[in-house]
Amino acid sequence: MADVRVLVVEDERRLAETLQWGLEADGYAVDLAHDGGEGLRLAQEHPYQAIVLDIMLPVLNGYRVCAELRRLGVTTPILMLTAKNGEYDEVEALDTGADDFLRKPFSYPVLTARLRALLRRGAAGREPVITVGDLVVDPGRRTCRRAGEPIALTAKEFAVLECLARHAGQVVSKTDILDQVWDMAYQGDPNIVEVYVSALRRKVDAPFGRRTIGTVRGVGYRLVADA
Repeated sequence: MADVRVLVVEDERRLAETLQWGLEADGYAVDLAHDGGEGLRLAQEHPYQAIVLDIMLPVLNGYRVCAELRRLGVTTPILMLTAKNGEYDEVEALDTGADDFLRKPFSYPVLTARLRALLRRGAAGREPVITVGDLVVDPGRRTCRRAGEPIALTAKEFAVLECLARHAGQVVSKTDILDQVWDMAYQGDPNIVEVYVSALRRKVDAPFGRRTIGTVRGVGYRLVADA
């Protein structure tokens, strides 16, 4: 699930780092924020597939962060965490726009099961398919077909292709691909993008006699309908 990017907003640093470690071990890309203001900023600036949001946060509490994201039109699924008890806390969390609610202390398997459920619902609500010529990319089902033929891609290959497909006809820079497909903490060689683009060309273009994934030298990559 390395193509699934999650934001964890939690001011208890030990818990936040534990969640990051566990989720990354499960294949997610994870960014951390330790106060509500930073969480709100990151959630607006980056394309997360889910947000794990504590309620008791400095700067802005989770209720305010959630309500503001919904006011701004951000529809990313939100799983709220709280140490508070009582049904009114759950009601307030859901009324401000959270999709699910989990009380502390919680078990990690329960959190990941709730997160998977949110991701399934979020995927179902996204754009059903992206069609670029005879190439069909289905973000909800994580599948790709060309001329009716299924193409087997790794999770990361699919994420890179989806990024290009969502901007079909436009030049997408290497930096933009890294930002959307890898997490903010990625410190590796940015040329990793070239490795995945080359793999996509071998799988998506070459077998079909196409050259639809082009390089714009010094700028980035562009996916076109037919070439």
